[in-house]
Amino acid sequence: MRIRTALYTILPLALILFLEVQGASPTVVVYKDPNCGCCNLWVEHLRANGFQVTVNEVDNIGDYKRKYGVPEALRSCHTATVNGYTIEGHVPAAEIHRLLKEHPNAKGLAVPGMPMGSPGMEGARVDNYSVLLFKTNGQTSVYRDYPAR
Repeated sequence: MRIRTALYTILPLALILFLEVQGASPTVVVYKDPNCGCCNLWVEHLRANGFQVTVNEVDNIGDYKRKYGVPEALRSCHTATVNGYTIEGHVPAAEIHRLLKEHPNAKGLAVPGMPMGSPGMEGARVDNYSVLLFKTNGQTSVYRDYPAR
């Protein structure tokens, strides 16, 4: 009788835990220079928008840009991966969520350079910038435009 009671208690808890793990937020793995403050702010932006984030501080970020297929023209200050996609630069969390929902045939998303007003680059001014979807062959298309304010 005690075993049955224990099973009736443990099994529902195990099921709840399993379902929570299955629905857990995706983990974004970030590669950044140890001294980059804007990268830290972008990581905070991701966490505030529901992502789990693992940060790897590396000596040569270029190695990771090459490893994850970031074209030279799209490079920024940090590189990340999530669910098989590459994320380059100050990409807003909303666009990463959209990418993971839509699953386009692409290598990833990029915000080239370090535009003012993008996540992690907040300040007194906001520049126009675009989030670009890029393919393995380097071809890009605009995923979303963010106008200056």
